[in-house]
Amino acid sequence: MNHNLQKRLSLYWDKFGTLVILILLVCFMAIFGPPQFIAPGNLLQIAIQSSITIIIACGEFFAILIAGIDLSVGSVMGLVGMVTAKLIVLDIMPWYVAVLLGILSGALCGLFNGLLINVTGLHPFVITLGTQSIFRGVTLIISDATSVYGFPQTFKDAMGGWLGGVIPSAVVIALLLAAILWFFSSKTVMGRNIFALGGNKEAAWFSGIHTKLYTLLVHTLCGVCFGLAGIVYTARIGSAEPLAGQGYETFAIASAIIGGTSFFGGRGKIPTVVVGGLIIGTISNGLNMLGVSSYYQQIVTGALIIVAVTVDRLFKGKSAK
Repeated sequence: MNHNLQKRLSLYWDKFGTLVILILLVCFMAIFGPPQFIAPGNLLQIAIQSSITIIIACGEFFAILIAGIDLSVGSVMGLVGMVTAKLIVLDIMPWYVAVLLGILSGALCGLFNGLLINVTGLHPFVITLGTQSIFRGVTLIISDATSVYGFPQTFKDAMGGWLGGVIPSAVVIALLLAAILWFFSSKTVMGRNIFALGGNKEAAWFSGIHTKLYTLLVHTLCGVCFGLAGIVYTARIGSAEPLAGQGYETFAIASAIIGGTSFFGGRGKIPTVVVGGLIIGTISNGLNMLGVSSYYQQIVTGALIIVAVTVDRLFKGKSAK
Protein backbone atom coordinates (compact mmCIF):
# COMPACT_ATOMS: atom_id res chain seq x y z
CA MET A 1 0.00 0.00 0.00
CA ASN A 2 2.74 2.43 0.97
CA HIS A 3 4.67 1.50 -2.16
CA ASN A 4 1.65 2.16 -4.37
CA LEU A 5 1.02 5.48 -2.66
CA GLN A 6 4.64 6.48 -3.18
CA LYS A 7 4.38 5.60 -6.88
CA ARG A 8 1.20 7.63 -7.30
CA LEU A 9 2.64 10.64 -5.48
CA SER A 10 5.77 10.38 -7.59
CA LEU A 11 3.70 10.30 -10.78
CA TYR A 12 1.66 13.34 -9.75
CA TRP A 13 4.78 15.22 -8.70
CA ASP A 14 6.44 14.51 -12.04
CA LYS A 15 3.43 15.70 -14.02
CA PHE A 16 2.02 18.58 -12.03
CA GLY A 17 4.32 19.43 -9.11
CA THR A 18 6.18 22.35 -10.68
CA LEU A 19 3.06 23.84 -12.27
CA VAL A 20 1.13 23.58 -8.98
CA ILE A 21 3.94 25.44 -7.20
CA LEU A 22 3.78 28.25 -9.77
CA ILE A 23 -0.03 28.50 -9.59
CA LEU A 24 -0.03 28.56 -5.78
CA LEU A 25 2.72 31.18 -5.82
CA VAL A 26 0.80 33.43 -8.21
CA CYS A 27 -2.42 32.99 -6.20
CA PHE A 28 -0.61 33.83 -2.96
CA MET A 29 0.86 37.00 -4.44
CA ALA A 30 -2.48 37.96 -6.02
CA ILE A 31 -4.20 37.68 -2.62
CA PHE A 32 -1.55 39.07 -0.28
CA GLY A 33 0.52 41.19 -2.66
CA PRO A 34 -0.20 44.57 -4.20
CA PRO A 35 -2.97 44.75 -6.85
CA GLN A 36 -0.37 45.66 -9.48
CA PHE A 37 1.11 42.14 -9.28
CA ILE A 38 -1.56 40.55 -11.49
CA ALA A 39 -1.63 43.44 -13.96
CA PRO A 40 -0.82 42.22 -17.51
CA GLY A 41 2.14 44.57 -17.70
CA ASN A 42 3.70 43.11 -14.55
CA LEU A 43 3.08 39.51 -15.65
CA LEU A 44 4.87 40.33 -18.91
CA GLN A 45 7.68 41.86 -16.88
CA ILE A 46 8.00 38.61 -14.90
CA ALA A 47 8.38 36.73 -18.19
CA ILE A 48 11.07 39.17 -19.35
CA GLN A 49 12.93 38.98 -16.03
CA SER A 50 12.72 35.18 -16.11
CA SER A 51 14.06 34.84 -19.66
CA ILE A 52 17.75 34.82 -18.73
CA THR A 53 17.08 32.41 -15.87
CA ILE A 54 15.24 30.09 -18.27
CA ILE A 55 18.11 30.16 -20.77
CA ILE A 56 20.78 29.25 -18.21
CA ALA A 57 18.46 26.69 -16.56
CA CYS A 58 18.07 24.91 -19.92
CA GLY A 59 21.85 24.51 -20.00
CA GLU A 60 22.13 23.45 -16.37
CA PHE A 61 19.36 20.92 -17.01
CA PHE A 62 21.70 18.83 -19.17
CA ALA A 63 24.57 19.01 -16.66
CA ILE A 64 22.31 17.78 -13.85
CA LEU A 65 20.63 15.25 -16.15
CA ILE A 66 23.91 13.27 -16.35
CA ALA A 67 24.20 13.42 -12.53
CA GLY A 68 26.71 16.27 -12.68
CA ILE A 69 26.61 20.02 -12.25
CA ASP A 70 28.07 23.16 -13.82
CA LEU A 71 29.09 26.00 -11.51
CA SER A 72 30.71 28.13 -14.21
CA VAL A 73 27.36 29.63 -15.27
CA GLY A 74 27.93 33.24 -14.20
CA SER A 75 31.57 33.34 -15.28
CA VAL A 76 30.75 32.06 -18.79
CA MET A 77 27.96 34.63 -19.00
CA GLY A 78 30.36 37.40 -18.06
CA LEU A 79 33.13 36.23 -20.39
CA VAL A 80 30.90 35.75 -23.44
CA GLY A 81 29.13 39.04 -22.82
CA MET A 82 32.49 40.80 -22.67
CA VAL A 83 33.89 39.05 -25.78
CA THR A 84 30.76 39.90 -27.76
CA ALA A 85 30.80 43.51 -26.56
CA LYS A 86 34.47 43.95 -27.49
CA LEU A 87 33.84 42.57 -30.98
CA ILE A 88 30.83 44.87 -31.48
CA VAL A 89 32.52 48.09 -30.39
CA LEU A 90 35.54 47.34 -32.58
CA ASP A 91 33.09 47.82 -35.46
CA ILE A 92 34.95 45.44 -37.78
CA MET A 93 32.01 43.10 -38.33
CA PRO A 94 28.19 43.16 -38.15
CA TRP A 95 26.81 42.78 -34.65
CA TYR A 96 25.14 39.44 -35.51
CA VAL A 97 28.49 37.98 -36.53
CA ALA A 98 29.88 39.13 -33.17
CA VAL A 99 26.95 37.39 -31.47
CA LEU A 100 27.69 34.13 -33.31
CA LEU A 101 31.37 34.36 -32.34
CA GLY A 102 30.32 35.07 -28.76
CA ILE A 103 28.13 31.96 -28.68
CA LEU A 104 31.06 30.00 -30.15
CA SER A 105 33.28 31.25 -27.31
CA GLY A 106 30.65 29.98 -24.85
CA ALA A 107 30.68 26.60 -26.58
CA LEU A 108 34.48 26.52 -26.25
CA CYS A 109 34.20 27.25 -22.52
CA GLY A 110 31.81 24.31 -22.16
CA LEU A 111 34.04 22.11 -24.28
CA PHE A 112 36.97 23.03 -22.02
CA ASN A 113 34.93 21.96 -18.98
CA GLY A 114 34.03 18.66 -20.62
CA LEU A 115 37.61 17.94 -21.66
CA LEU A 116 38.90 18.55 -18.12
CA ILE A 117 36.20 16.29 -16.66
CA ASN A 118 37.08 13.49 -19.09
CA VAL A 119 40.86 13.81 -18.76
CA THR A 120 41.05 14.17 -14.97
CA GLY A 121 38.13 11.92 -14.03
CA LEU A 122 37.16 14.46 -11.36
CA HIS A 123 33.58 15.29 -10.49
CA PRO A 124 32.12 18.21 -12.53
CA PHE A 125 31.61 20.08 -9.27
CA VAL A 126 35.38 20.32 -8.75
CA ILE A 127 36.20 21.13 -12.38
CA THR A 128 33.56 23.80 -12.88
CA LEU A 129 34.32 25.32 -9.47
CA GLY A 130 37.86 25.84 -10.75
CA THR A 131 36.91 27.07 -14.22
CA GLN A 132 34.44 29.45 -12.60
CA SER A 133 37.44 31.38 -11.28
CA ILE A 134 39.47 30.89 -14.47
CA PHE A 135 36.78 32.32 -16.76
CA ARG A 136 36.12 35.22 -14.41
CA GLY A 137 39.82 36.01 -14.30
CA VAL A 138 40.03 35.98 -18.11
CA THR A 139 37.06 38.37 -18.24
CA LEU A 140 38.74 40.79 -15.86
CA ILE A 141 41.98 40.64 -17.86
CA ILE A 142 40.49 41.29 -21.30
CA SER A 143 38.23 44.04 -19.96
CA ASP A 144 40.83 45.58 -17.65
CA ALA A 145 38.02 45.44 -15.07
CA THR A 146 36.08 48.17 -16.90
CA SER A 147 32.65 48.17 -18.53
CA VAL A 148 32.17 48.14 -22.29
CA TYR A 149 29.23 49.99 -23.87
CA GLY A 150 28.21 51.85 -27.01
CA PHE A 151 26.27 49.14 -28.85
CA PRO A 152 24.08 49.73 -31.90
CA GLN A 153 20.36 49.96 -31.16
CA THR A 154 19.65 47.03 -33.50
CA PHE A 155 21.73 44.74 -31.29
CA LYS A 156 19.99 45.89 -28.12
CA ASP A 157 16.55 45.52 -29.68
CA ALA A 158 17.20 42.10 -31.24
CA MET A 159 18.86 40.48 -28.23
CA GLY A 160 17.39 42.23 -25.21
CA GLY A 161 14.80 44.78 -26.27
CA TRP A 162 11.54 44.72 -28.17
CA LEU A 163 10.94 43.27 -31.63
CA GLY A 164 8.75 45.69 -33.57
CA GLY A 165 8.22 47.57 -30.34
CA VAL A 166 5.72 45.00 -29.06
CA ILE A 167 7.41 41.60 -28.56
CA PRO A 168 10.14 41.16 -25.90
CA SER A 169 13.05 39.58 -27.75
CA ALA A 170 14.52 37.96 -24.62
CA VAL A 171 11.29 35.99 -24.09
CA VAL A 172 11.26 34.89 -27.74
CA ILE A 173 14.90 33.75 -27.52
CA ALA A 174 14.27 31.82 -24.28
CA LEU A 175 11.17 30.05 -25.60
CA LEU A 176 12.78 29.26 -28.96
CA LEU A 177 15.84 27.79 -27.23
CA ALA A 178 13.63 25.77 -24.87
CA ALA A 179 11.63 24.39 -27.81
CA ILE A 180 14.79 23.35 -29.68
CA LEU A 181 16.30 21.70 -26.61
CA TRP A 182 12.99 19.98 -25.77
CA PHE A 183 12.93 18.45 -29.25
CA PHE A 184 16.60 17.48 -28.99
CA SER A 185 16.26 15.88 -25.55
CA SER A 186 12.99 14.02 -26.12
CA LYS A 187 12.83 13.25 -29.84
CA THR A 188 16.38 12.37 -30.90
CA VAL A 189 18.67 9.41 -30.29
CA MET A 190 21.34 11.67 -28.82
CA GLY A 191 18.84 13.08 -26.35
CA ARG A 192 17.75 9.62 -25.24
CA ASN A 193 21.38 8.59 -24.87
CA ILE A 194 21.97 11.54 -22.54
CA PHE A 195 19.08 10.35 -20.36
CA ALA A 196 20.56 6.85 -20.38
CA LEU A 197 23.95 8.23 -19.35
CA GLY A 198 22.38 10.05 -16.42
CA GLY A 199 20.32 7.04 -15.38
CA ASN A 200 23.27 4.65 -15.16
CA LYS A 201 26.66 5.57 -16.58
CA GLU A 202 28.08 2.05 -16.44
CA ALA A 203 25.04 0.51 -18.11
CA ALA A 204 25.14 3.22 -20.78
CA TRP A 205 28.78 2.40 -21.50
CA PHE A 206 28.04 -1.32 -21.79
CA SER A 207 25.17 -0.57 -24.18
CA GLY A 208 27.58 1.12 -26.56
CA ILE A 209 27.07 4.80 -25.63
CA HIS A 210 30.30 6.81 -25.87
CA THR A 211 30.06 8.30 -22.37
CA LYS A 212 33.00 10.69 -22.72
CA LEU A 213 31.73 12.02 -26.03
CA TYR A 214 28.32 12.72 -24.51
CA THR A 215 29.94 14.40 -21.52
CA LEU A 216 31.65 16.76 -23.98
CA LEU A 217 28.36 17.33 -25.79
CA VAL A 218 26.46 18.10 -22.59
CA HIS A 219 28.97 20.65 -21.32
CA THR A 220 29.28 22.25 -24.75
CA LEU A 221 25.48 22.70 -24.70
CA CYS A 222 25.83 24.25 -21.25
CA GLY A 223 28.42 26.70 -22.61
CA VAL A 224 26.18 27.66 -25.53
CA CYS A 225 23.22 28.35 -23.23
CA PHE A 226 25.28 30.28 -20.69
CA GLY A 227 26.95 32.30 -23.44
CA LEU A 228 23.61 33.15 -25.07
CA ALA A 229 22.30 34.28 -21.68
CA GLY A 230 25.37 36.50 -21.26
CA ILE A 231 24.69 38.15 -24.62
CA VAL A 232 21.01 38.72 -23.81
CA TYR A 233 21.99 40.14 -20.41
CA THR A 234 24.52 42.48 -22.03
CA ALA A 235 21.97 43.70 -24.57
CA ARG A 236 19.33 44.24 -21.88
CA ILE A 237 21.45 46.43 -19.62
CA GLY A 238 23.28 48.10 -22.52
CA SER A 239 26.79 47.33 -21.32
CA ALA A 240 29.15 44.44 -20.64
CA GLU A 241 30.16 44.30 -17.00
CA PRO A 242 33.29 42.43 -15.81
CA LEU A 243 31.35 40.91 -12.90
CA ALA A 244 28.16 40.18 -14.85
CA GLY A 245 26.46 36.92 -13.99
CA GLN A 246 27.82 36.56 -10.46
CA GLY A 247 25.54 34.28 -8.44
CA TYR A 248 23.52 33.15 -11.46
CA GLU A 249 24.60 29.55 -10.92
CA THR A 250 22.17 29.49 -7.99
CA PHE A 251 19.28 30.60 -10.22
CA ALA A 252 20.21 28.03 -12.88
CA ILE A 253 20.45 25.14 -10.41
CA ALA A 254 17.31 26.22 -8.54
CA SER A 255 15.25 26.48 -11.72
CA ALA A 256 16.38 23.07 -12.96
CA ILE A 257 15.82 21.33 -9.62
CA ILE A 258 12.51 23.05 -8.84
CA GLY A 259 11.56 22.22 -12.42
CA GLY A 260 11.70 18.52 -11.60
CA THR A 261 15.18 17.60 -12.85
CA SER A 262 16.45 14.81 -10.62
CA PHE A 263 19.70 15.63 -8.84
CA PHE A 264 20.46 11.91 -9.13
CA GLY A 265 20.42 12.14 -12.93
CA GLY A 266 18.40 10.51 -15.69
CA ARG A 267 15.11 12.33 -15.20
CA GLY A 268 13.75 15.73 -16.14
CA LYS A 269 11.92 17.75 -18.79
CA ILE A 270 12.69 21.04 -20.47
CA PRO A 271 9.09 22.40 -20.19
CA THR A 272 9.06 22.02 -16.41
CA VAL A 273 12.50 23.65 -16.23
CA VAL A 274 10.94 26.64 -18.01
CA VAL A 275 8.24 26.69 -15.33
CA GLY A 276 11.01 26.48 -12.70
CA GLY A 277 12.58 29.60 -14.19
CA LEU A 278 9.22 31.37 -14.03
CA ILE A 279 8.90 30.39 -10.37
CA ILE A 280 12.24 32.03 -9.58
CA GLY A 281 11.21 35.12 -11.56
CA THR A 282 7.84 35.28 -9.83
CA ILE A 283 9.41 35.03 -6.37
CA SER A 284 11.87 37.81 -7.18
CA ASN A 285 9.21 40.08 -8.67
CA GLY A 286 6.69 39.44 -5.92
CA LEU A 287 9.11 39.99 -3.06
CA ASN A 288 10.41 43.15 -4.71
CA MET A 289 6.85 44.50 -4.95
CA LEU A 290 6.36 43.66 -1.27
CA GLY A 291 9.54 45.59 -0.44
CA VAL A 292 11.34 42.49 0.85
CA SER A 293 15.12 42.74 0.88
CA SER A 294 17.11 40.75 -1.69
CA TYR A 295 18.84 39.06 1.26
CA TYR A 296 15.57 37.32 2.15
CA GLN A 297 15.06 36.38 -1.50
CA GLN A 298 18.30 34.41 -1.33
CA ILE A 299 16.98 32.56 1.73
CA VAL A 300 13.78 31.65 -0.14
CA THR A 301 15.71 30.41 -3.20
CA GLY A 302 18.04 28.28 -1.08
CA ALA A 303 15.13 26.83 0.87
CA LEU A 304 13.34 25.91 -2.36
CA ILE A 305 16.41 24.01 -3.60
CA ILE A 306 16.57 22.01 -0.37
CA VAL A 307 12.85 21.24 -0.41
CA ALA A 308 12.88 20.23 -4.10
CA VAL A 309 15.85 17.86 -3.70
CA THR A 310 14.33 16.41 -0.51
CA VAL A 311 11.02 15.72 -2.26
CA ASP A 312 12.89 14.22 -5.23
CA ARG A 313 14.83 11.93 -2.90
CA LEU A 314 11.67 10.97 -1.05
CA PHE A 315 9.86 10.01 -4.24
CA LYS A 316 12.66 8.79 -6.47
CA GLY A 317 15.72 8.23 -4.32
CA LYS A 318 15.40 4.47 -4.15
CA SER A 319 14.72 3.98 -7.84
CA ALA A 320 17.58 6.34 -8.78
CA LYS A 321 19.99 4.25 -6.78
